[in-house]
Amino acid sequence: MAFRKVLRRTAFVGGGAVAAAFGLSQLKEYRRAQARLAHVTAEAELKVPYADELPSRQAQLAALRDTEEFDVLVVGGGATGAGCALDAVTRNLKTALVERSDFSSGTSSRSTKLIHGGVRYLQKAIMQLDHEQYLMVKEALHERANLLEIAPHLSAPLPIMLPVYKWWQLPYYWAGIKMYDLVAGIHCLKSSYVLSKSKALELFPMLKKDKLVGAIVYYDGQHNDARMNLAIALSAARYGAAVANYTEVVRLLKTKDQQSGKEKVCGARCRDVITGQEFDVKAKCVINATGPFTDSLRKMDEQKVANICQPSAGVHIVIPGYYSPDNMGLLDPATSDGRVIFFLPWENMTIAGTTDTPTSVTAHPIPGEDDINFILTEVRNYLSPDVEVRRGDVLAAWSGIRPLVTDPNSKDTQSICRNHVVSMSDSGLVTIAGGKWTTYRSMAEETLDTAVKGLGLTAEPCRTVGLMLEGGKGWTPTLYIRLVQDYGLEKEVAQHLASTYGGKAFDVAKMAQVTGQRWPIVGKRLVSEFPYIEAEVLYAIKEYACTAIDVIARRTRLGFLNVQAADEALPRIVQIMGKELNWSQEKKTEELEAAKKFLYHEMGYRSRSEQLTKTSEINLDYQEVVRYKKRFHRFDKETKGFITTVDVQRVLESINIHIDENALHEILNEVDLNKNGQVEIDEFLQLMSAVKKGQVSDSRLAILMKTAEETLDMRGPVTVDRSGGGV
Repeated sequence: MAFRKVLRRTAFVGGGAVAAAFGLSQLKEYRRAQARLAHVTAEAELKVPYADELPSRQAQLAALRDTEEFDVLVVGGGATGAGCALDAVTRNLKTALVERSDFSSGTSSRSTKLIHGGVRYLQKAIMQLDHEQYLMVKEALHERANLLEIAPHLSAPLPIMLPVYKWWQLPYYWAGIKMYDLVAGIHCLKSSYVLSKSKALELFPMLKKDKLVGAIVYYDGQHNDARMNLAIALSAARYGAAVANYTEVVRLLKTKDQQSGKEKVCGARCRDVITGQEFDVKAKCVINATGPFTDSLRKMDEQKVANICQPSAGVHIVIPGYYSPDNMGLLDPATSDGRVIFFLPWENMTIAGTTDTPTSVTAHPIPGEDDINFILTEVRNYLSPDVEVRRGDVLAAWSGIRPLVTDPNSKDTQSICRNHVVSMSDSGLVTIAGGKWTTYRSMAEETLDTAVKGLGLTAEPCRTVGLMLEGGKGWTPTLYIRLVQDYGLEKEVAQHLASTYGGKAFDVAKMAQVTGQRWPIVGKRLVSEFPYIEAEVLYAIKEYACTAIDVIARRTRLGFLNVQAADEALPRIVQIMGKELNWSQEKKTEELEAAKKFLYHEMGYRSRSEQLTKTSEINLDYQEVVRYKKRFHRFDKETKGFITTVDVQRVLESINIHIDENALHEILNEVDLNKNGQVEIDEFLQLMSAVKKGQVSDSRLAILMKTAEETLDMRGPVTVDRSGGGV
């Protein structure tokens, strides 16, 4: 109470006076308290029609069909589109959102997972004396602070190390990073600092020691991008927006303005992608927030309009978590071709990227082998020679299309706009394009301001600053302990649920099945090495998941973390979804095949599997060939020239190892290149050659056969005495 009185008395004081009175740390706390009070006031004024339970997708579609007219129809369910819907509905505008695929199915789920102002943009702003770039960084740093506050379960500060290998670079980079802190001002997460060589290696032991001078550590934010996007969309639905995924715009609806005689956009003809049913959605304002597909909707409005989107592809890879410390990222500020590479811990794995190459617009971008190898090469340059960076360690890879834009209002339409662009066509179509993940909220605010002013909508001021997102309320850093104690979940699973669903984690825990084991009591895992549980599949359906791809890619992140693990989990996911959604056997098969195709092409499974092909060269010396042939013949007792599951099962049982027959089929299938149900000697030698070159790692068959051979060698021949005397 006393602090609130202080706030009231000092509310009129300028920033400098407050800073002088309180000091920097007190100023930060003062501003945070001001923000918290503003948030409480804003949320108190807002009604939450669906606080308890979200309406089903069918109910949302019915609302889209049956509502006479919406104030705002947002097209696009990425971060920006969902942000526009949340901004609109909290201004008391009757709001609808449609997305032709799933929420966050495009660029918004394929980012570097950073919430950042952009260190490199600040460098350009200073070097080129570019005020626009400076303002862009300042805005992004403000939005970074807001996003960390409104979704604390999905985001957190992350220290990022910038290793320095030349003495003159140390003051240069230090000055730049300190300027980054300075621009952030009260929104600075933590102050950057310099490390000696020994301290840098202590914190990041995988780092290359040779010529290392020291390092600088600064802080940015990190988040679970697809879940963050979903949280924004679900928050909009909670506040009453009619949101529907798998609903595409077929064409824009237009009517003639009686005063001007010009055609005006008044809604869209939509199609439910799942059922094929079409219907009209009438709206006073239509917002185009379709990311890389911006021009497609603009051409629906005006066929001859010039394109403004210049798509660029960014590839990321995921490698095992042991490549980086648990809580320290790495920034390579100058790669061999001038790009920036981030090397970050994420979801207990390590993510590396990104590339930046011109591409064509597609809904299904594919990561290229050249880009994957480029990232691996750059990673090798920064890691110790002791750490062998292997192509076979790439567990997943994906490509995201960044929608760079030219400003249609600019005289020079060829120049790329470094920020976002908001424009309104003659017919009233409002387009928001470009920008960054971090600034989605301010972009949405500007878009709605433009729509309200340009189309004369009656609306409240923007209320999204400090507005908690889905799961943010009720979350605390120790929430997972209650999940363990109240439900009997494994600690790792409880931590995952808390950091994914926040305050809604209890709803997921309530749906978890009893395991039948002493511990954990509930929570059956989808795959053993990841904390995702079966109950999440059921909860995903409540979060509007319609396909198996939605579950492996965006409700859980399994497809982005490990394509093989996702592939193993798919049959059970399809089984659970099929039962809940009454899928026919044909539909289940279709879903399974579609998800496998997604993993194969879009998540890098193809690139991974192509490391071992029928044409792979066997690069083994004579001694290695002899050793591996001897190992193979331990299993091929009859010298057939191939082994089957029966052969492997027989050897494993002799050393008391029991593996399920289906699992054995999967293990052999990874190596069975001609898919004839058996592994020939040449296929085995190709496998061992690929393992040697680092193209393949974690091959279950290779490890299994090596373990069996070592166990048999340790046993040696069984003597007559030991066998029981041979009476």
